[in-house]
Amino acid sequence: MDPILDKLAAALSDSEDLESLVRPLLELLEAVTGLESTYLTTIDFERNVQRIVYSRNTQALRIPEGLEVPWDDTLCKRAFDEGRPYVDDVAGCWGDSDAARALGITTYLSEPVRVATGELYGTLCGASAMQVRVTDDTRRLLRMFSQLIARQLERDRLLARLKEENRELSRHALSDPLTGIPNRRALMGELARALANAERTGTAVHVAFVDLDGFKAINDRHGHDAGDRFLIAMARALRDGVREGDFVARYGGDEFVVLGPAAPDAPEADRAAMRKRMQRVATGRLTIDQLAIDCTGASVGVVTSCAGEQGVEALLARADAAMYAAKKARRIR
Repeated sequence: MDPILDKLAAALSDSEDLESLVRPLLELLEAVTGLESTYLTTIDFERNVQRIVYSRNTQALRIPEGLEVPWDDTLCKRAFDEGRPYVDDVAGCWGDSDAARALGITTYLSEPVRVATGELYGTLCGASAMQVRVTDDTRRLLRMFSQLIARQLERDRLLARLKEENRELSRHALSDPLTGIPNRRALMGELARALANAERTGTAVHVAFVDLDGFKAINDRHGHDAGDRFLIAMARALRDGVREGDFVARYGGDEFVVLGPAAPDAPEADRAAMRKRMQRVATGRLTIDQLAIDCTGASVGVVTSCAGEQGVEALLARADAAMYAAKKARRIR
């Protein structure tokens, strides 16, 4: 058994996921049992099918990966129901099994694979077209392999859950909790990437600083809940009103920032068009849950990055200054 134990130790130390563990185990199972085919299955109880996930076939009997058979007709279910995990006369015991007859199985061996919650994932099996004697020691080894696979499944599920939770945390860290669009932190990262790309490619970036006019009056007249819903609606309108590829973020309060690539041949006209788009989005009647709000527009300052721009903060400061100049001009008008 020493070579077997050595191979098992190697399989455990080298395994990084389910497949990298199962394939060596199937090879070991074949060597120990002498069975022609060894395989791992999973059971889909909603569809009532059993599927071969991984298999090893080195002789005449072929049980292909991806094969699906009705669960009720499988030898695995019969073995569970009757408490017979090992049979060396399948035709005599279960002659009515279409799957066994089609595959030509004479000897069958299986062990359930259950995760910690008791959930039945599938089975670890061996089969042969010939009659093969399987010892109790071999069955104990099969049981150990099944437990190792169950632990790997639990580990993989835990890692998948942790990755999803990390992705969710990242989304929250980079999203504004009220409007759901990118927040200031996400804006700073995106603008840094855009500037670095512009520096490499010899292009430029437009930055529009948008301040919604009349937001305080909306809060005072309709309440803070209506003000929040107004910001949510305006964030959605800004996101839907920009060009494809533009980036919209909430900077804070009723201030938003929009980034977009600058047209190389007419940056001034491009800035004017961007300003007009933002003002158009923020002007008109907005109905929120049967509440009609007249939007008086926005003060929009648009600037374009230049070669040697002194970082993200400097560009945002220029856009902010342009916005305040636009606000002053609107007040004068």
